[in-house]
Amino acid sequence: MNFENEEEILSAIKRDPQKFGILFDHFYPRIFGYVYRRVNDFDDSKDIAAETFLKAFLNIRKFKWTGISISSWIYRIAVNEINLHYRKRLKFVDSLDRLIDDFSFEPGDETNFLEDRERLEKESKKYSEFQFISRLLTMLSPDYQAVISLRYFEKKSIKEICEILGKKEGTVKSLISRGIGKLRSLYEIGNK
Repeated sequence: MNFENEEEILSAIKRDPQKFGILFDHFYPRIFGYVYRRVNDFDDSKDIAAETFLKAFLNIRKFKWTGISISSWIYRIAVNEINLHYRKRLKFVDSLDRLIDDFSFEPGDETNFLEDRERLEKESKKYSEFQFISRLLTMLSPDYQAVISLRYFEKKSIKEICEILGKKEGTVKSLISRGIGKLRSLYEIGNK
């Protein structure tokens, strides 16, 4: 299905919930990668990404097309799930199993998850500086973590970040600027 016309995709999913698999297949690798770079733990990332897609699946009928992209909506759910993860530090129920059991949803082959894990773990090991900065990033408040991760790791525009987080442009720019300043200070302290 063509992702140029998201309204058509939404209509198709609302008529036939099985078509949600199209969104899952298209967005899961990006959302999982974003969550992994924020959480830095494969199993927790898998749980958070699964919970994100479960919530998207359960709420897709309520999603009204207002010009905010499906991508931004799903990223917003992921940001909220990451924040919840950090607040509670609890393991999520296996949401992917719930999607499969309760809704007869069939995601891709499990080997894809293992391949994703290996690829992301190799990326992390390859970039020790990235790991150091990722650890520093977790020391910042969730608002700073979200804007910095979305801007620099996910390459989202300011407008997209505003849509994802539901914040005004000035607020996002300010959070990025202050967050980078705080990250720079932590980096300098950590390298002494």
